[in-house]
Amino acid sequence: MVDFVKSAMSRNAFMLLALVAILFSFALDAGAHGVTAGDKGYIQESSGVMLLPFIYLGAKHMVTGYDHLLFLFGVIFFLYRLKDVSIYVTLFAVGHSVTLLAGVLMNVSVSAYIIDAIIGFSIVYKALDNMDAFKSWFGFQPSTKIATLIFGLFHGFGLATKILEYKISPDGLIPNLVAFNVGVELGQLIALGLILIIMGFWRRSTGFARHAYSANVALMAGGFIFVGYQMTGFFIS
Repeated sequence: MVDFVKSAMSRNAFMLLALVAILFSFALDAGAHGVTAGDKGYIQESSGVMLLPFIYLGAKHMVTGYDHLLFLFGVIFFLYRLKDVSIYVTLFAVGHSVTLLAGVLMNVSVSAYIIDAIIGFSIVYKALDNMDAFKSWFGFQPSTKIATLIFGLFHGFGLATKILEYKISPDGLIPNLVAFNVGVELGQLIALGLILIIMGFWRRSTGFARHAYSANVALMAGGFIFVGYQMTGFFIS
């Protein structure tokens, strides 16, 4: 009876994971780094140093940023030690922070569709990496740490591109951007904690080893759908 319940739980976990990966990809609008209408108005009308509100906005963005969460999910999928999780999350955070701040301060803007398509590709890459596809297909293994840092740069640049569209007031710009980035990292820690809790329960089930490969196939499919969605938006916009 116990084995039957565990088997059912593992099957349900896999089905839920596959469904979430695909639905998240469909649920995103053409700008994955978009901000709600209320938040957009708040950003445009804000002037002066407003640390706590921008920390809140940054945390809210990360917790609801499905592309970020799917990539982080792929990154920590086979990481069991907290030390390893910390290294990869730090690399991602460094990349994310650098391009978020630099992109806005240097007024560097690229099509959000292209950036978001690259972010979708980062999800595909991590799923393939988890499936050992690079070793099987090409006979070599790219550095996962370097890839995590590079894709972190693109993730941050995507948000910077969107923020530039909202023309934040130059009064208090740097403190507010730093506060926003602090909020992003706090939101990342909150989301990561929830992902690790869910993964911890799943890994203890007998079905994890059986369904790990299929789960990453679902993750890869979600990433490809996301890429296709963004590129379609780029060509028809």
